[in-house]
Amino acid sequence: MIQATKKVFLLSSCVLALSASACSPVVHQRGNLLENHQMEQITALESTRSDVLRNLGSPTTKSTFDPNVWYYIGQETHKRGILDPEVVQERIVLVAFNEEGFVETIQDVDRERLNIPYVREKTPTHGNETTVMQQFLGNLGKFNPNANQSAATSGGGL
Repeated sequence: MIQATKKVFLLSSCVLALSASACSPVVHQRGNLLENHQMEQITALESTRSDVLRNLGSPTTKSTFDPNVWYYIGQETHKRGILDPEVVQERIVLVAFNEEGFVETIQDVDRERLNIPYVREKTPTHGNETTVMQQFLGNLGKFNPNANQSAATSGGGL
């Protein structure tokens, strides 16, 4: 009786531990999530491009129309089970340089954006919906292995 109670207790504690660990979030960090102490090392009109690269790392992206504007984009998300990931922390930093290569401005970009929900529906396509059996049976007569032999013997050769 005591042996069976120990087995039940061990089994229930394993199930409880596994279910508790399944609820813990999976944390992902994407991009370059800058800290305040990193940004304090950069001063306007004193720091150069090489100083920025040394202290902040390479930029996430550069502006399309102005190569003197760099963006550092970082994001941290938590994902629980099958739910969509939730953005916990996000920071976008803009670093602009003047023509001589010195930092002109360093600032946080407004993070307000639209929350566009994902649509899980599929786009309908027009045409025939055929089953696997219809596809298989429909292809039986389309391929004729004797077609090359009949063309050679029907006067097409010399």
